[in-house]
Amino acid sequence: MAENTSVAARIRDLRASRNLTLEQLSERCGLSPEQISAIEGGDVLPSLTPLLQLARGLGVRLGTLLDDAASLGPVVSRAGAAPETVRFSGGARSGGLAFHALAANKQDRHMEPFLIDVHPAPAGEAPLSSHEGEEFMYVLSGRLEVHYGNARHVLETGDSIYYDSIVPHHVHAAPGCETRILAVVFAPC
Repeated sequence: MAENTSVAARIRDLRASRNLTLEQLSERCGLSPEQISAIEGGDVLPSLTPLLQLARGLGVRLGTLLDDAASLGPVVSRAGAAPETVRFSGGARSGGLAFHALAANKQDRHMEPFLIDVHPAPAGEAPLSSHEGEEFMYVLSGRLEVHYGNARHVLETGDSIYYDSIVPHHVHAAPGCETRILAVVFAPC
């Protein structure tokens, strides 16, 4: 959970710098004060949707929560370099996705490009989530299952999908298949 402590600290610091109570941020972003407290304390590995809600409630872009240094010029990610990993999950303690940011520190970006290691969904029904914006995913290896509204799409290596993320969705690797994707997420501030 160490890689999530910086995200938790940024959320906590941003809330404090805006003089917002947990209750006030809760009203702004639609998460309960208890959820926010657990995320800020590093007790919960959030999925992408709560982070987008928190970013919106704090008036910042998602990237502000994921990195803290800004570069005005281009950001180059080199093959073989190990970008910082941020883990997200669909549940409170399960690890479902490992995000490797490809544009960390790019100031004023509107897109969030990631390499994502996607793991199979835990047993049972995967909860759908939604948030404003759009997502593009390209399968680099493995097999990806995307539940989008009432539809289920299975993507093989080389396949891609682009969708409006306001429609309830869930992404996970096919059973028994570790998967790696290139994803670009756009979420308006």
